[in-house]
Amino acid sequence: MRLAEWDHAPRARVEGGLVADDGGSALDDGALDNRAPRDRAFDNRASGDRAPIRAPRGGTLNTRGWQQEAALRMLMNNLDPEVAEHPERLVVYGGSGKAARDWPSYDAIVRELTTLRADETLLVQSGRPVGVMTTHEWAPRVLIANSNLVGDWATWPEFRRLERLGLTMYGQMTAGSWIYIGTQGILQGTYETFAAVAAKRFGGSLAGTITLTAGLGGMGGAQPLAVTMNGGVAICVDCDPRSVDRRIGHRYLDVRAESLDEALRLAYEARDARRPLSIGVVANAAEAVPALLAGGAEIDIVTDQTSAHDPLAYLPLGVAFEDMAALARKDPEGFTRRARESMARHVEAMVGFQDAGAEVFDYGNSIRGEASLAGYARAFDFPGFVPAYIRPLFCEGKGPFRWAALSGDPADIATTDRAILDLFPDNEPLARWIRMAGERVRFQGLPARICWLGYGERDRAGERFNDLVASGEISAPIVIGRDHLDCGSVASPYRETEGMLDGSDAIADWPLLNAMVNVASGASWVSIHHGGGVGIGRSIHAGQVTVADGTPLAGEKIRRVLTNDPGMGVIRHVDAGYDRAAEVARERGVRVPMAEAEPAGPDADV
Repeated sequence: MRLAEWDHAPRARVEGGLVADDGGSALDDGALDNRAPRDRAFDNRASGDRAPIRAPRGGTLNTRGWQQEAALRMLMNNLDPEVAEHPERLVVYGGSGKAARDWPSYDAIVRELTTLRADETLLVQSGRPVGVMTTHEWAPRVLIANSNLVGDWATWPEFRRLERLGLTMYGQMTAGSWIYIGTQGILQGTYETFAAVAAKRFGGSLAGTITLTAGLGGMGGAQPLAVTMNGGVAICVDCDPRSVDRRIGHRYLDVRAESLDEALRLAYEARDARRPLSIGVVANAAEAVPALLAGGAEIDIVTDQTSAHDPLAYLPLGVAFEDMAALARKDPEGFTRRARESMARHVEAMVGFQDAGAEVFDYGNSIRGEASLAGYARAFDFPGFVPAYIRPLFCEGKGPFRWAALSGDPADIATTDRAILDLFPDNEPLARWIRMAGERVRFQGLPARICWLGYGERDRAGERFNDLVASGEISAPIVIGRDHLDCGSVASPYRETEGMLDGSDAIADWPLLNAMVNVASGASWVSIHHGGGVGIGRSIHAGQVTVADGTPLAGEKIRRVLTNDPGMGVIRHVDAGYDRAAEVARERGVRVPMAEAEPAGPDADV
């Protein structure tokens, strides 16, 4: 498979940035193009003139090694129309989360990855390749820093000003770090959250309950399937009809209702029959959620995953969806004010449902913070999902372990699924998830899987995958990564680190240490981002991706990275005073100097 599915016109044919001047591909089978970068032509046409981007499949290298190839394919996979929300604008998910700063930058990244040596490292500054350094084979092939701003300048208005000057981009979490796998990437975390809600309030199942939420984008689109996988009924509001239809097409959402009344009727029927069902309805959440509260809708659970982290991506009351983008460009300050006022109405209704007895939580999109900025005094009356449901998992080093098959063959993911079941035979929740995912999750772009694994588990899975590649049971290398939403890789006081036991919510040293540890351990590419999930000024976070190419060197890197990366989560929570994390550290041999016994003194036996 080549980097492109070329046109048949007798001109230079272009896709994904690579150009061939004749009837062949940009790179011949098995051959390396050793020309200097300036000798290679690239497509700088406007995005609308480009063919859709699709990652290469199969075992033929288009680069000088599988680490470089993996970065190339995952960058391109982020922009596959099956994966990205708005690929023509380089936007992957989250309203404005991008894979590259602009099309010339994308082309240059592709060019450099095709010629990058195994002892070189590409530097990417907010989606723009800025340098290539001579390093060594244990070093990452790519180092990425996205959206980072100095504290006093870390505001949306200043970020937008710098963005307009072409100096930065918003990388979200896995958009700018090239490891987004579509809505499945957040699905198990969402599934685990709703499972925790079920265990807390509803006897272990959501059967017979109705969840109300909004936002069906790349992240929020996981909600309807996560609810139905837990046996419940979901009403999901989105202002964009394309998002509703896309989730139905991807089998995350069951049906579309034409009105709130119809959505309620369908929800009540399914609830009374204890039948799982997810219902999408096109409406403005700031109008729909208060209307449902005022009408006495029988709702058991309320949350939200609109793009509230970025006020320019939240539809204000009184604005038609069709006019939203133009108005945001014309008057961003006025749009932001109106969006925040609308969020205050939205959050006020969520609090109203909580007062009426519903289980209500913030799903980490900063809507409470935005409502508070608009003057709503009770914005933080309901908790975020991490302190409410997820932190006990973080204390065990558990988090979102994901992988993708560079072959493009779903059979390779089936092989990895069997490997996970074989490795962890006593983990019934994990086995249930893997079975359900195999039956119900539609792949977007390169076949991929996600599951939550903890300290002492991720390294075992990674090494098994590497062995399967080495033996030929998997037909091409596997890319192993994770969301930045993990146990030890984020400082985010409105989400992952909300309400830390020792008050360390805003301490941002931890994600920086996490990134440095992963660089030192041999990850294939490492990223440090700002503002993902909750918006500019509200988070610092890091990510890593490691390639299982079947070599002994890859096995050594995997062992270190996939031990040390979740180990940072255990250490972070031990340091914050969590007893369960301290138990895990003692049981599994995680060294935490300040938690170890003090020496007995100068006269003690040695």
